[in-house]
Amino acid sequence: MKLGKISNSTFYVMVCLTILSFMSCSSDDDNNGSSGAIAPVAQEASDISLTSFRANWNNVFRASEYVLDVSADSGFSSFVDGFDNLSINQLSQSVTGLNSNTTYYYRVRAVVGGVVSGNSNTISVETNTQFPDDVTLKSATENNFFVGVAVSEARTNISSYDEIYTREFSSITAENDMKMASIFTGIDNTGAIIYDWSKVDALVDYAEANNINVHGHTLIWHRSLPQVLENFSGTDQEFEDLIEQYITDVFTRYQGKINSWDVVNEAIDDDPGVQWRDTVFLQRMGEDYVEKCFAFARAADPNVKLFYNDYNMTFDGTKRGKVLAMVDDLLASDLIDGVGYQMHIDYNFPSTQQIQDATDELVAKDVLIHFAELDVKVNAANDLTELTEERAMAQSQRVQEVVEIFNAIPQNKKYAITLWGLKDDDTWLIPENNGRPEWPLLFDASFNKKQAYQGFLEGL
Repeated sequence: MKLGKISNSTFYVMVCLTILSFMSCSSDDDNNGSSGAIAPVAQEASDISLTSFRANWNNVFRASEYVLDVSADSGFSSFVDGFDNLSINQLSQSVTGLNSNTTYYYRVRAVVGGVVSGNSNTISVETNTQFPDDVTLKSATENNFFVGVAVSEARTNISSYDEIYTREFSSITAENDMKMASIFTGIDNTGAIIYDWSKVDALVDYAEANNINVHGHTLIWHRSLPQVLENFSGTDQEFEDLIEQYITDVFTRYQGKINSWDVVNEAIDDDPGVQWRDTVFLQRMGEDYVEKCFAFARAADPNVKLFYNDYNMTFDGTKRGKVLAMVDDLLASDLIDGVGYQMHIDYNFPSTQQIQDATDELVAKDVLIHFAELDVKVNAANDLTELTEERAMAQSQRVQEVVEIFNAIPQNKKYAITLWGLKDDDTWLIPENNGRPEWPLLFDASFNKKQAYQGFLEGL
């Protein structure tokens, strides 16, 4: 049959009908939903860190939202908690709470007119294993807050300790060398105090030589009492006069060199029904002995920042309430500048929310905040004979959480985070717990950085 000549307009209509027919008959592929909604194109991740990254993708015309999946499995048989079918109304999403040195995968879908497209291409991303070598704890916190470490005078003379102390830390605290029993060595026959200043002098000189802050720890603590005061036979007033003289002499000697002190340590009783721990200071000086000691310190040097320091503050709300009531009384008399929350915690206790809530209560006070004595136990249940990768990662995550909470404190209330020791085999916890293995610090026994070190940096 011979076809007649067709017009240009008729030809154009025929071509359009053919194209539309082809489009309606073609099958969907993996990148399109049944409605023909176009899938996004996933793009390379950005802002990759130890425990997070940012997933990115392109815009899809008229998409009202996007749906993101993140998995450690390329087949997406399981998902990262919180990132299974996550609805997002932007073109990127921060993915947090991940493990370091781990490969993750993400894909995304577009929602157009209430219909979800097929999956995008899959992007793989590996979280970092460490920060650059030139990033240190000190450089990362510079002009933000002090990062401190508990030291001994003897270890400052050991090169392997000295190298890390000076590289990583902007503040030092004497673990034992500045406690009363180390300085107050006796009373002579005239009634004057006999002092041994040698270790404190050496630590102050070391700090000055290396431009490091010194936080004094601690003037009054019931577990560091000279024998001569334990068995003091004089009157209560004579006992109190010795305490005032001691505080005055310490502050006078180190005026302008030690600019903050834990004046009283652990004075509040753990018993919910008791306010004051039963100590020789309570017995000899009365229930207002804490206020007296702070008053002695303030009179000795009005420029020194005065702190109260105690433990279990992150989870024991009753004890914390007693401490904060005492702080209110001291604030009313302008006798206190800061509070130390001792951070002797476990990798899984207390909860992050408990630490946050306790911190919020302290932020509400007009005081500097010190996360003091930080170590993170990983073997409280005595279920490890060596530090496992899983437990090391859990410890790192806990350190990160603590640092994140501290870093979010208003700038004018941040004082310091102080690690209670440099490396695992130096920790006080091993002898305290009859030799039970423990690995609570940021460096291992060979002075190597642990995952917990990276967790600290990540928390910033």
